[in-house]
Amino acid sequence: MPSGLFVLGSVHAGRRNLMTLNWGMQVATDPKIVAVSIEHEAVTHALVRDGGVFSLNIIGRADRAIVRKFVKPLDDGGDAANLAGFAVRAASTGAPILEQAAAWLDCEVRSTLDFTSHTVFAGEVVDCGGDVGDGTEILRMEDTRMSYGG
Repeated sequence: MPSGLFVLGSVHAGRRNLMTLNWGMQVATDPKIVAVSIEHEAVTHALVRDGGVFSLNIIGRADRAIVRKFVKPLDDGGDAANLAGFAVRAASTGAPILEQAAAWLDCEVRSTLDFTSHTVFAGEVVDCGGDVGDGTEILRMEDTRMSYGG
C-alpha cells in the first residue's frame, strides 16, 4: 500500500528520539487527529506511551537520505538544539521537531489501540508548521529502496 515516510519525534522524562515511520495518517478533521502505528519493541513506543506526545515530521522528497539516519535509536547527547547530528527544536509539547522537515505536526495523544505487535497512537494536532505549498514534493516509501521491517 502506498504510504508516506516520516520522522516521528518523541520525548519523555528528558529523553528524546527521532524514528523513521511509514504508518501515519490523518484520521479525523474536527479536531484534527493523526494516527501513527509504532512497534511495541521500539524505543519510541515507550516514549510516546509514557510522554503522551509526538511530532510527525514531513520530509521533502529531495531529503530522502535523512530517513535512513533514524532507523535505529539515537544517542540524545543532551544538546537541546541537536539530536544525532541534526538541528532540532522542541515543539510546544516538548517533542523534537526536525529543522530540516518540510512541515511538521505537534500532537498530544488522545487515544490508543493496542495490537499484538504495534500500538496505534491517535494524537490531536495542537500545533503545526512548515511550507509545502511551494511545490515541495513529499517523501513516500516508494521513493526509497526501503521496506518496512518491523
